[in-house]
Amino acid sequence: MDISSASNPKIKRLMALRDRRQRDRERVFLVEGIRELERAVAAGLRPLEIYYDPTRFPGPPVPAEVELSVAPEGMDRASYRRRSQGVIAVFARFEMELSHLVIPPSPLFLLAEAIEKPGNLGALLRTADAVGAAGLIVTDTGADPLNPNVIRSSTGTLFSVPIAVTTLDRAITWLREHDISIHAADPGATDLLWSLDLTGPCALIAGSEHHGLSDRARSAADSLVRIPMEGDADSLNVSVSMAILAYEALRQRRTSRMN
Repeated sequence: MDISSASNPKIKRLMALRDRRQRDRERVFLVEGIRELERAVAAGLRPLEIYYDPTRFPGPPVPAEVELSVAPEGMDRASYRRRSQGVIAVFARFEMELSHLVIPPSPLFLLAEAIEKPGNLGALLRTADAVGAAGLIVTDTGADPLNPNVIRSSTGTLFSVPIAVTTLDRAITWLREHDISIHAADPGATDLLWSLDLTGPCALIAGSEHHGLSDRARSAADSLVRIPMEGDADSLNVSVSMAILAYEALRQRRTSRMN
């Protein structure tokens, strides 16, 4: 066993990498869990370091530049959930720029404005993956897309969905330059979601958990629509709202292709 003590300096470093500032300083991020690790590798990423529990894996699950076996107690201490799934990998950060997004015919983009909670950002990535979106654009966010909680809640789809992190103004300019219409979900809108034509190139916007859409996002949108709600609640979770919008777009596009 390469590391038998939970107080080993390498374990302490993995613990420090839970903090965004340390990840940013080292330009790395962590991936925990075999499913997430395999999806990262399938996307073409190669881990710099891999730490694994030899009671669960006879050897490193995937190759890395540095491969270290760690006692279960050390793995649990290093895990951000304090209960290891048996493998933790360190990867170099990758770029998340608008210029890296590929624009297919009639693209569907999801745009999340000022998302604060890692779990919601992860759920948005899963939705983007599920509907075959061309990408997720994240603007003015307080959540780090490379936060371990985002990676876990995305079930590793962070690595299969093209993602760009930018400001709202830059995102709007980029969408306009590529003739992509913008449709925003707003509880105060008059028109219902079902009235939209989402078969052409478009981006769907949902706002932050606490404040909804900004005035800038509302003014930039080609249309504001609301999701019908029959109960007493006046809003939905942002990831739920985006999923409803995105699946309506998928429904329309499938119907259009069949006709």
